[in-house]
Amino acid sequence: MESNKDDLPSLAHRLITKGPVKTLPTPRRVRAFFNHTCIVDTTHALYVWEHEHYPQFYVPQDALKQGCWSEKDDIGDGAKTLQIHVGDRETDRVIAFGAEAGALNDMVRVEFGSVDAWLEEDTPIYVHPKDPFKRIDILDSIRPIKISIDGVVVASAPASMHLYETTLPTRYYLPPTSVDFAVLQPSKTVTACPYKGEAEYYDVVVNGKTYKDVIWYYRRPTLECALVAGRICFYNEKVDIELDGVKLERPKTFWS
Repeated sequence: MESNKDDLPSLAHRLITKGPVKTLPTPRRVRAFFNHTCIVDTTHALYVWEHEHYPQFYVPQDALKQGCWSEKDDIGDGAKTLQIHVGDRETDRVIAFGAEAGALNDMVRVEFGSVDAWLEEDTPIYVHPKDPFKRIDILDSIRPIKISIDGVVVASAPASMHLYETTLPTRYYLPPTSVDFAVLQPSKTVTACPYKGEAEYYDVVVNGKTYKDVIWYYRRPTLECALVAGRICFYNEKVDIELDGVKLERPKTFWS
């Protein structure tokens, strides 16, 4: 949910006039690197929820490396865009907020994907900062599970791993041998999650119809989610799941 090229002024205006969903200071050391140079280094970063889904890091303006930035455009409401330039590379995906921004006064938003790397202390982070109010639990379950699409059973297992992630439906990770590989087609889709890692996908073909990207799996998940490595997971929102003999309702989410 990064901003599009022309969205920085509207994002700044919304945050200044309506405020962020919430903010939270953090004492952890936050650094950003651009063109082999550390351009942000602070222990006074602020988690800012621009929307309800996940936070971004905002940093004090004095945490920006001196000599690597300049003011670019006045975008109204006391906010400006900044130009970061290091060697032969530059980015203008940066907003500096003024006094009109309330809790964001004197803070700077460096768009996460516009730089090369972010670190929390000495640990790299990917995609976006992890939400400090979210956690993941992975539990073994011997409740039998069955997955159907359009009335056809495509996977069945006597046990599975249940992944519980705050605010999301329970995800059921099955052994790959539990899936009917005759109905699978590899997808080119790849997505990334800061909590679990990089996911690859399968399409499922049932009764002559292709169901796009309804299965995902992690070849090399993050350490905290290592238990689901190589296991197969279906979008609850797009398939019928029977758990321990009970058919589950399809949840209504962003992916429905």
